[in-house]
Amino acid sequence: MGDNIGASGSSTEDGGIKEQERLLPIANVGRIMKQILPPNAKISKEAKETMQECVSEFISFITSEASEKCKKERRKTVNGDDICWAIGTLGFDNYAGPLKRYLHKFREIEGDRANNQQEKAAGSNSNTEDQKEEPSLYVTDHHHNQPTRFSFNSMPY
Repeated sequence: MGDNIGASGSSTEDGGIKEQERLLPIANVGRIMKQILPPNAKISKEAKETMQECVSEFISFITSEASEKCKKERRKTVNGDDICWAIGTLGFDNYAGPLKRYLHKFREIEGDRANNQQEKAAGSNSNTEDQKEEPSLYVTDHHHNQPTRFSFNSMPY
């Protein structure tokens, strides 16, 4: 794959950003790909690079739509609700609902953590961290016909 964008880190786009900087790290992409495959499966470098380009483009596509919404509303910050809206608007309805639920649960847990931190600071000098279950998204793995748990807090990016 000689013309692969991921293979070239020195050329720049119109905005002066190195092409490699607009892509997710290939090691992270490979790690995520391996999670869904059997343990003995191998992934070619070409497959990782192709997926790297695809997911990076997808993220840019969604983020651009969310950013346009924010500009129309005269806001400067894109938030999780904007991303969920963009995903639904662009026709990825199967993902919008689960991501909205994930975002809601994530915010609940983060609120609980903040409250627990305040309580600890006010009432105790304990050095132990609060160990809470992180929110997860379950997606059906159609290849193996079983749900797969994706925990975004433990993802490497």
